[in-house]
Amino acid sequence: MLLIHCPYCDKTLPEIEFVYAGEAHIARPADPSAMSDEAWRDYLYIRTNARGPHFERWRHIHGCARFFNAVRDTVSDRFLTTYKAGEPRPDLAALLAKEAAR
Repeated sequence: MLLIHCPYCDKTLPEIEFVYAGEAHIARPADPSAMSDEAWRDYLYIRTNARGPHFERWRHIHGCARFFNAVRDTVSDRFLTTYKAGEPRPDLAALLAKEAAR
């Protein structure tokens, strides 16, 4: 079972409390109507699907119902950190160094 920390409630709870909401930090195009069909398709459906640390959005559906971001290692399924929506990406090198020190 995964344990996920909600940065708003400041609680670490089982994954059943949360729902995955896709890749984090995807910027919406300023003028979608000016995009080609291929570019719009890429915006909607193409994601990095990274092996290793991945920036994700999650929602605390059985708690505060707020969206937040997380850095999760897709290989180990371990959450490196969670942070509030709108906050900048954390320093990945610092997170990996901290994880390696464990």
